[in-house]
Amino acid sequence: MKNQTAGTQKFAFAFPLLAVLIWSGNTVVAKLAATAVQPGAISFYRWLVAGILMTPFLGRHTWANRQIVRQHLGKLALLALLGMVIYQGFAYLAGKTTTATNMGVIIAIMPLVSAILNAAVNEEAITSGVFVGGLLSIGGIVFLISHGHPANLLDNGIRFGDGLMLAATVSYAAYGVLLKRWAIPLPTWQSLYAQVGFAIVFLLPWFVLSPSSPVTAGNTSLILYAALPASILAPYLWMNGVRLIGPGRASLYMNLLPIFVALVAMLMLGEPLHSYHLIGGAATLVGVWLGQTATRPLIRAKGVQPR
Repeated sequence: MKNQTAGTQKFAFAFPLLAVLIWSGNTVVAKLAATAVQPGAISFYRWLVAGILMTPFLGRHTWANRQIVRQHLGKLALLALLGMVIYQGFAYLAGKTTTATNMGVIIAIMPLVSAILNAAVNEEAITSGVFVGGLLSIGGIVFLISHGHPANLLDNGIRFGDGLMLAATVSYAAYGVLLKRWAIPLPTWQSLYAQVGFAIVFLLPWFVLSPSSPVTAGNTSLILYAALPASILAPYLWMNGVRLIGPGRASLYMNLLPIFVALVAMLMLGEPLHSYHLIGGAATLVGVWLGQTATRPLIRAKGVQPR
């Protein structure tokens, strides 16, 4: 048993790495889905399939904890809205008017947005790394979405898809912060299952009101990828990675997401890699790295006195 535990620890890095690889592929799926299936349809199909597959394993146990679910109904509903409806729905909409590479770089600022929101909501200290890294990452994103000419944003504004991806990123960052703050007393998988149920209910009107978009041979693989690896397997891998190496070290692997997305987009979609992708992406990643490594408090949390 001891050797088995040691072996698991030795390869613990594989858990968050594989999760980020799966999520990188899902960003490309969001781009491919733009021409294969309506955003409202793939959003609904994704969580419906995931919910159906999770029910035999989680339905009975979650029902046994229905009193806890009832007590935290509003919180579970809001988490589903932020993390599954707005984040994923906006990502599918963004795929219609921006590139997968842009989407990947924008998602990379999520750890920094989470740190800023966490400081505001949970009254934790703002660090020098978050402040400087935030400015650097914002500069990188501006350079990216302006194609290397920031002044053009004053005339043309932000491309709609890039703006949607920014909003989606903020939504998912808020999801993570609230998940930590509320600490709903349900096992992780049961909490996820309950949120999936709310997501299906919230997405049903969008699905019904959207133009008809049936499941076809051309979009089945996209829906199944979004429903299985991205919605079930990746969260399982990520949760195990966090358990084995800790949330701080695990979150560093998210920095690889824009790199993986750019490589997959080049190979599968033929998206070209321009100098503004490299410069903007590098600035964003350095900013995220600073935010996670420079931990000296810049603005102290409320009630915390300097030593």
